[in-house]
Amino acid sequence: MSASEQASSLFQNYARYPISLVKGQGSWLWDDKGNKYLDFMCGIAVTNLGHAPKKVTEKLKAQLDELWHVSNLFHIPNQEKAASLLTANSCADAVFFCNSGAEANEAAIKLARRYHQKVKGTGRFEIITFHQSFHGRTLATLTATGQDKVKDGFLPLPAGFKSVPLHDLDALKAAIGPDTAAIMIEMVLAEGGVLVVQPDFLKAVKALCEQHGLLLIVDEIQTGMGRTGKLFAYEHYGIEPDIFTLAKGIASGFPAGAMLGKGYLKDAFTPGSHGSTFGGTPIATAAMIATIETILEDQLPQRAADMGEYLIQQLNEKVAVHPFVNEVRGLGLLIGIECKEPVNDIVLEGQKRGLLFVTAGPNVIRLLPNLYISKEEIDQAVSMIAELIHDHTAVNKA
Repeated sequence: MSASEQASSLFQNYARYPISLVKGQGSWLWDDKGNKYLDFMCGIAVTNLGHAPKKVTEKLKAQLDELWHVSNLFHIPNQEKAASLLTANSCADAVFFCNSGAEANEAAIKLARRYHQKVKGTGRFEIITFHQSFHGRTLATLTATGQDKVKDGFLPLPAGFKSVPLHDLDALKAAIGPDTAAIMIEMVLAEGGVLVVQPDFLKAVKALCEQHGLLLIVDEIQTGMGRTGKLFAYEHYGIEPDIFTLAKGIASGFPAGAMLGKGYLKDAFTPGSHGSTFGGTPIATAAMIATIETILEDQLPQRAADMGEYLIQQLNEKVAVHPFVNEVRGLGLLIGIECKEPVNDIVLEGQKRGLLFVTAGPNVIRLLPNLYISKEEIDQAVSMIAELIHDHTAVNKA
């Protein structure tokens, strides 16, 4: 631990980069020393509209002058409007607001259990998830996560979760039992390496849910709000989940989350069954409304699809040709570059040269630019990544 870390009053649970960012606009960030960075991580898929988007800024400023918090014991008009925008543009009929992706997934798990136990009277409680998935840091959601590294030191873990290999239909069938309540899946396993779920597999998962009376929960924390080229990633697959979850890009950086479900699940969440002090405050929902309206008005899912196609094309032409690279994959503007060796040194060198991106596991570079990203900015980033990989391998060979 460095001297500055020892002097800090913060828990040292984050391995922070040696950069202090103080200003952002569009695709760009500046640190406290005046250095400028092209942002291809967006706070990990959060600032989908870029930094300090005008409409969200104006809506927040106006709301700050009116009302901040009243508690969910009262009707909050902004909640109704935000929920209506979400349900009108999705397969869902009802929304629960919270503060984060982990809370949204926690709510989904609770809703699935309560639906089976209180509405269906089956007593089912078990959730099946997939290896390499990531669903959050609460005790329930880290147990649901299909990665052992997030569970270290937190034993005993809550009961009621199984994890099976992605795309292994036989393993999934074997895991389903009389206590199974739901199957929970991401459309792109972003933290697990930017692994895109195969359409045939997802259709088989949906069929198994229908066959066994299970709920299908889709975790859209990182894939939702236009990032993959659709407003919600499940739209790529021609299926409708019973429940899906949102956070990250839903409010342009203001902490907010949402759990959405079909109408027949409403009877499971009766008054007093679940709640959140800060879920859906007037401020949070103001940021949500402005964000959702901007995404819809500016047709940003289609822009993400177009720019994502261009980005993958450029990466395939200028980066994937390098022997160090195994594959470029992704959906929309959620893209992974799988390499033959760990890439953390490349991430750190990118920061020194003014490009910010993040990993998805040790060997995968993850790119998450904002949905307004331009071709010129993409060209600049791709050129820098190609140079970074070339220089990294040249140094290692030497």
